[in-house]
This record gives sequence, structure tokens and C-alpha cells, in this order.
Amino acid sequence: MGADGRSRRRRARRSRGVTGAVDLSVRVGSVDLVAPVMTASGTAGHGDELAAYVDLSTIGAVVVKSLGSGPWPGNPAPRVHPTPSGMINSVGLQGPGVAAWREHELPAVLATGATVVASIWGRQVADFAAAAEQLVGVDPRVVAVEVNLSCPNLDGGSHLFAHDPAATAEVLRAVAGVGLPLWAKLSANTDRVVEVASAAQEAGAEAVTLANTMLGMVIDVEARRPVLGGGGGGVSGPAIHPIAVRTVYDCHAALPELPIVGVGGVVDGRSAVELMLAGASAVQVGTASFADPRSVAVVRDGVGTWCARAGVSRVRDLIGGAHG
Repeated sequence: MGADGRSRRRRARRSRGVTGAVDLSVRVGSVDLVAPVMTASGTAGHGDELAAYVDLSTIGAVVVKSLGSGPWPGNPAPRVHPTPSGMINSVGLQGPGVAAWREHELPAVLATGATVVASIWGRQVADFAAAAEQLVGVDPRVVAVEVNLSCPNLDGGSHLFAHDPAATAEVLRAVAGVGLPLWAKLSANTDRVVEVASAAQEAGAEAVTLANTMLGMVIDVEARRPVLGGGGGGVSGPAIHPIAVRTVYDCHAALPELPIVGVGGVVDGRSAVELMLAGASAVQVGTASFADPRSVAVVRDGVGTWCARAGVSRVRDLIGGAHG
């Protein structure tokens, strides 16, 4: 058998959720995934941008960049700046809107065989509801909606629904008509994150995504002004990984029946496994993809390798393993 044949066989094994003897399949609420590793919203575009580097059918899901009810221009440039062990961004949720995405970009990512999670945002509850309404009847390969309640780089973070249990619940109730599983993307920029996660669960969220970027700012000391055009922004990358681990751990300890998608500084199999041991059912890879667009596949394979070496035959057996 030639190299192409062997490559096809490897991809087929991965698409069944198995790398070697390790079963990589997981479940997030009612959603079955072939692998526990997804892209993080905002880091893989709205379509098939990573398809040139990764077989998207072999990862858990492509979580698209957050979409509003209509097109949105985002924040002024510059929008991205490096930080120690990561980056800070103030993109400001630029996007085409749900309707344009469904028509022009969704078909391309579905053509790769990917499982898709749509992400929506809004500045008001009505904005979320309108975005959700435009997703009704979407292709069934869009398996869930991640409700971005916590993007910290618009309006200086003043609109964070994820800081308020009541506001979080209000949004989730407003989008319930979409008819898809809801994942509430929350913020670690509050000491109420467990309370907010509980409110999200009670309002109908099947899972929570923990956590979004951390509020931060970089100042150009020569110009004596913030570096980013939007002023402050969201810090991501390995620097926030311990924060993500603690957030996941605390929420799983308090709400053990609530599925969690862990995100924050995942760069390899070990950092993904750490989040799963803290309580995550699956993880997302974000900032690492800017340095290496193959990162989501590298992490997926790294999880399989770690499990094989540790004698773990099913990756889902890791979930919450750090809790006594």
C-alpha cells in the first residue's frame, strides 16, 4: 500500500474517534464528537480557512468566529499585539452576520466533512435572539450554538452578560428557539463564574465554555498610548492557561453534571489533558493556531499519544479525574 493509502487509513481511524488503541470520542451534552479537540471561536475564521492544513473531519468541531444578526465592522486597527506567552486582541467581533455566513461560508466548511458549532453574539438580548432566529433550520451538521456572552474586547468589556447570572439566563432563554444545543461561553473575569454557570444551566444551556480571554491592556511607552486601536483587549495564550484550569476545576466541582468545554492556553496534548482532568469534556485550541495553523490536529494527536503512554484507552475516562 502506498503512502496515500496509508494516509487515508489513518484519517479514517481518526474520523471514527480512534487513534491507535485510544478511543478519542467524547460527548458534550447531547453532542457526540469524534475527538475532544475543537477550534476556538475567533481563531479559525468563519469557514474552511484551516482546511489547507488540517483534515477538519477528524477534529471534534470547527467553532466559527462569533456571528451577529448582521454585518459588523469590528474595532479600529491595530487589533492584535503579542504579549509574553500569548497575545492580546481587540478585533471587536468583525463578521458578515449569520445570513451571509449561511449563504457564502458555511457550505465551504461543510464540504470538508467538518462538524460545525456556530457562535453568536449581541450587544443586547434582542441581538442574540435575532442571530439565533437566523440559524433556525440550518444544516444538521451544525450541531450546537455557542452563545458568546463574554467577549471582552467590545465597548471596553462593559457589555459582558457573563458577569451577571440574571443577564446570562435572559439571553439563553431568548435564543432557545434556535432548536439546537446551547453552549454558554463564559468569562473568568468575575468571581461569580460558578454562579453564572449555574444560571446558564438552569436557563437551558447544555454546556458551558470556560473561559474566554482575560481583560488586559498593553501601552506603547514611547507613544504613551494603548497599543490597540480599541484601547484594551482580551489576553489569550499559555499565560492564561492556569486561570482556565482553575475556572474549569471550580465549576466542575460545584456543578459536576454540567458539561464543560475548556479553552485557554491549550498548545499540546498535555495542556488539553490537564483541562480534561480539571473537568472539561472537550477542549478548544485558539491562540496556538496563529503560530501554527496545524495546532488543532497537533493537540488532538498529542492527546492520543498521552493516553496511549498512560494506558488510558478512552479519553472520556479522563474527565474530572483530578477531583478526589
